[in-house]
Amino acid sequence: MRPRSKKHFDERYSRVSPLLAAEPETLRGRWLEAFPSPDTGKPRDRLCLEIGCGKGAFISGMSEAHPGDLFAAMEIVPTVILMAMEKIYKDDGSADNGNVRFICGDARQVDRYFAENELDAIFLNFSDPWPRPKHAKNRLTHPAFLEKYKKMLKPGGVIRQKTDDRLLFDYSCERLKECGFEVTVHETVPEDNILTEYEAKFISQSLPIYRLTAVNVKQY
Repeated sequence: MRPRSKKHFDERYSRVSPLLAAEPETLRGRWLEAFPSPDTGKPRDRLCLEIGCGKGAFISGMSEAHPGDLFAAMEIVPTVILMAMEKIYKDDGSADNGNVRFICGDARQVDRYFAENELDAIFLNFSDPWPRPKHAKNRLTHPAFLEKYKKMLKPGGVIRQKTDDRLLFDYSCERLKECGFEVTVHETVPEDNILTEYEAKFISQSLPIYRLTAVNVKQY
């Protein structure tokens, strides 16, 4: 059951509902076809997914920086995804470049929503580290998740991860390599970096942030 901590939640959620993929399983294998560019009527260049979009700063920044791409943003908490959708939504009913759609759902079901070789990139930003070993299966870089990502990503597709948790970062590097990804650890901030809310906070506190890119090297 969703928390009832947001004032006028139902009214606000209804207003931004055009951005919500209410039945994302029906879009499996046809996301780019379903949401073409309004300028050309043709499919957009790439399909990218953020799992755990939080309040939406990253996905909003990405949609503006890459108007030719389509972005899906996934979040399990309705009150949180509301804030993300409100960040994108415009009062005139439009949404930035019309290139963001949201999924309110559990990441464990992600392969129900995207077909094999459908995604170009997956973003994992400051995911819950689930530090206790008995909870490792919940980490978004557990092998059970990584095998799903491998199938959904195109050959050459990437996972990009940012975290403030060193133990999670080391765990992720190891599991990604074991699952056949080619991992690059970023010692400096990539030029195309888009800040998340957490990232901005940690930078202001001079706290370390760990970043990597993992390439899906599978063949067609």
